Amino acid sequence: MELLDVLARRRSVRRFKPVPIPEEDLEKLLFALQRAPTDASAQLYSAIRVRDPRLRDEVARLSGDQEHIRQAAEFFLFLADVHRLERLLAHRGQRMAFWPRTALHFAILDAGIAASYLALTAEALGYGVCFIGGVLNGVEALTDLLGLPPGVLPVVGLAVGVPDEEGPPRPRLPRRLVVHEDRYRPYAAEDLEEAYRAMAPYSRVGDWNRVLRRYFAEGGTMEAREKPYGKVLSRQGFDPDLPQGAPFYSLGALLEEALAEARGVLFRKGEVWLEEEARAFRGEGRPGEALLMALRKARGEVPDWP
Repeated sequence: MELLDVLARRRSVRRFKPVPIPEEDLEKLLFALQRAPTDASAQLYSAIRVRDPRLRDEVARLSGDQEHIRQAAEFFLFLADVHRLERLLAHRGQRMAFWPRTALHFAILDAGIAASYLALTAEALGYGVCFIGGVLNGVEALTDLLGLPPGVLPVVGLAVGVPDEEGPPRPRLPRRLVVHEDRYRPYAAEDLEEAYRAMAPYSRVGDWNRVLRRYFAEGGTMEAREKPYGKVLSRQGFDPDLPQGAPFYSLGALLEEALAEARGVLFRKGEVWLEEEARAFRGEGRPGEALLMALRKARGEVPDWP
């Protein structure tokens, strides 16, 4: 099938026939994902092919109970993976530099491109695919379930199989609202109305705003995912302000919790004092590390002395 024909026809598939993918086609899919571009040759991604039915069922449950994860012939979870790079450097006696946000940027990009290469190859072979952003719904439990070490983070799932449904491709925004020339062009009110008209068929009732509101407005899906995702970032070592393993969404969230339990927090270079009415607890290190240590001392989780 010609590439442009594949692109013109592509759509997400959420119903699959109970038909396995032959090994020769599976080999083509795995070949495609490894041929994806990657920054500086680092290949900061991994993919887990989830084959165990019970494990697949649990992944589906954590991802919003999406039945097509269970139905698909194959399900892959794509991961941002800086852990392997750290191991490779250590194997040659070198230490990873401190660049958590930049590492996260390129690792998510690498994982997304690899997933796209596999998906496009699958569609060219006549299979259907569905990207699963819902893996972020239970991202903390999913990280535990799959035993992901520090430096590894779930990015997106991909269900692949023989389609058991047909339908037209979903609409897209007018190109002039997406492709800018030379500089970013501000949007006028008529541009935004044009966007809603173009995308109206995406919604069963012809109102794209209902979809956007459900996911992206206050109280929506993305807001619900934000704090668990931030906690996993710090836990897995991708937050530059908190030590790896910290169970907090951000340094600000840690500070809020500390102030809820104490009268004040004093920051000095290399140390933090958490002050109560008649006691104070000292932590050492960078601000996030020091404050977390002081809070744990105040809670009796670690000895205050010596």
